[in-house]
Amino acid sequence: MRPKSVDPSGVTLNKTTATLVVGATETLSATVAPETATDKSIQFISSDETIATVTPVQGKVTGVKAGTATITATTTNGKTATCEITVTAPSEG
Repeated sequence: MRPKSVDPSGVTLNKTTATLVVGATETLSATVAPETATDKSIQFISSDETIATVTPVQGKVTGVKAGTATITATTTNGKTATCEITVTAPSEG
């Protein structure tokens, strides 16, 4: 008999906001609840790839140009968590 699969009940990110300079990176980490969820895979997407890109599996965000973008982490059954990314231009110096 197969064990009953447990669907994710939610997902949280380690940050809800982050600020990056153009060219900098930040890796977001997602936590799927409950601890016993059968499939804890997450897919990350960016609301605006021209401002910030994100690797779909690892959650590594890269600042592309100044502006704001929302990174969304989604579980296999559609639960989501978001992080607002603000990208700033490198300071002249």
